[in-house]
Amino acid sequence: MLSPDETTGRSAPSTTLRGTPLSEGGTAPASAAHEAGPSADGGPAQGTTSDPSAGSRHSLRDRAGALVDEHLRSTLKFLVVGGLVFLLDAAMYNLLVFWHPTQGWGEGIMHGSPLTAKVLTIAVASCLTYLGNRLWTFGDRPRPDTTRSIMLFILVNVIATGLQLACLAFSRYVLGLDSPLADNISGIFVGQIVSTSFRYVTYGRLVFPRR
Repeated sequence: MLSPDETTGRSAPSTTLRGTPLSEGGTAPASAAHEAGPSADGGPAQGTTSDPSAGSRHSLRDRAGALVDEHLRSTLKFLVVGGLVFLLDAAMYNLLVFWHPTQGWGEGIMHGSPLTAKVLTIAVASCLTYLGNRLWTFGDRPRPDTTRSIMLFILVNVIATGLQLACLAFSRYVLGLDSPLADNISGIFVGQIVSTSFRYVTYGRLVFPRR
């Protein structure tokens, strides 16, 4: 016998919807509806992000802020240590060069040897600089190998001392200026700025590295 479909010539209704099988009740599974695309209100499909770059911008802003805060804090500490050592260096140099125990201010004991006097004051100031930067400015960094740290510190300070002495020698022996004002401007003020800038760059990278 022929089936009803064969008798009428009509084909059986399709049991799939766009390639997705229908469930027993004739409806598509929930997964097919989920894959259909955007929601009915025209918004983005569920599970997608509206602005993928928002998180990255926020992360970059946080990292930049942390970097600025870190460098600003260490810079301020370094300047405080350098400022105190600068005052001590200036006081010691002026006492040795321009103050005499019996004659008072004028020509001191080492007035004729300003470079030697400067070396002595820098040596004392450098020891205090090392302690201040090791214990405070870069105190949050891992403690470096003591021998290596001291050797690099000595090397850095020898170069920095040479820069400072060059400023003083230029004023004394090239320009012929030997007044207290000239010595303080060339050997202490200008020389200190040059040597301190050099120390700041090299201390953080060589003497007290972050690792």
